[in-house]
Parts: sequence; C-alpha cells; structure tokens
Amino acid sequence: MKLYYSPGACSLSPHIVLHEAGLPFETVLASTKTHKLPDGTDYYSINPRGYVPLLELDDGQRLTEGPVIVQWIADQVPQKRLAPSAGTMPRYRVMEWLNFVSAELHKQFSPLFNPAYPEEAKAINREKLLGRYTWVDEQLAGRQYLMGDEYSVADAYLYTVTRWTVPMKLDISSRANLAAFMARMDQRPAVQRALAAEGLA
Repeated sequence: MKLYYSPGACSLSPHIVLHEAGLPFETVLASTKTHKLPDGTDYYSINPRGYVPLLELDDGQRLTEGPVIVQWIADQVPQKRLAPSAGTMPRYRVMEWLNFVSAELHKQFSPLFNPAYPEEAKAINREKLLGRYTWVDEQLAGRQYLMGDEYSVADAYLYTVTRWTVPMKLDISSRANLAAFMARMDQRPAVQRALAAEGLA
C-alpha cells in the first residue's frame, strides 16, 4: 500500500491509523503547494483533486477521503478493534464522530490557512471552532477517548485536526478534557511514529 501525504495535513490521521493497524505500507510525499511528487510526477495525475490523503491499495485501487480511508484500514484488522463492527450502533457512533470532525472542525479550519481569506471572515470561523471545541470538551468528560475508554479511528482524526489550533493561534487551553485527550494521544506509539516520519516530532 502507498499513502500519499503532506506533513501535518489531514493525511496524518490515516498515517497514524496505519501504524496502529500494523499493516505494511509506504509513504509518498505529495506537496499540497507544488502538487509534485519527489520524482517530479504531477500529483494531479494520481488524484485529480490534488489533495491528500490518498491510499493506493495493493491491487491498484485508490481511496480518497480520510474518514473513509481510516475505516477501510480498521476493517482490514478487526482484531485490533480500531473501529466497532460494521452495522452496529457503536460503528455508527464512530461514523458520527468522523463526520462531525470533517464538517464541523476540519472544514472550519480551511479558510484560516488561506491568506486571501478576509480577516473578518476568519474571526467568524475562529468563534465557530471555539464553540465546537467547547462541545467536544464536554463530550470528553470522564472519557479517555471519544468512544469512552476504547480508542478508535475517530480519535486519530480529532487529534490531527486539533493540532492545527497551534499554528492558527486558537487558544483551547481552558478546555481541560480536550487538553488531556491531546496529551494522551501524544503518548501513543503509533502517533509518535507517524509524527517522526513526517518530521513533526
């Protein structure tokens, strides 16, 4: 398998999950700025949308969209319990979290990374994000992870996106449950391996 990634981007989520799964894979750096691979290949020839992550399977099929990729990875190693069984209510809860992180957090960050976006609009996005993070903090009360005491692929996605609060200068320090979650995630060996591989450790 090949994971096309860019350091610190949302592709960090499946990168972490691949390490959690223990599956063999290689990484291919796909710059989100130049859209070129290290060998000069135009990344648009691999993913016409030009963004990461993209997971190329051993049979040549390609999967895009992080929430889908992490569930596919989890389903390859059910014994690792990275996601509940398909068709169960806990699995739908994980899907619920993946969709929440994607729509309510990930996409709210996108304008903050865009230098052409008006500052007044960015301020609105920051306020929305702080409100969403207050809610997430409440949900984490008394829990180790989003699903309770058991880690899931949704945690990798929340962790990845929440790391962006630092470069975007979004102060979430008062949200103690979220801070404890991030510290807990920092200690996971799979997280440490992915961060090191992306030069983020």
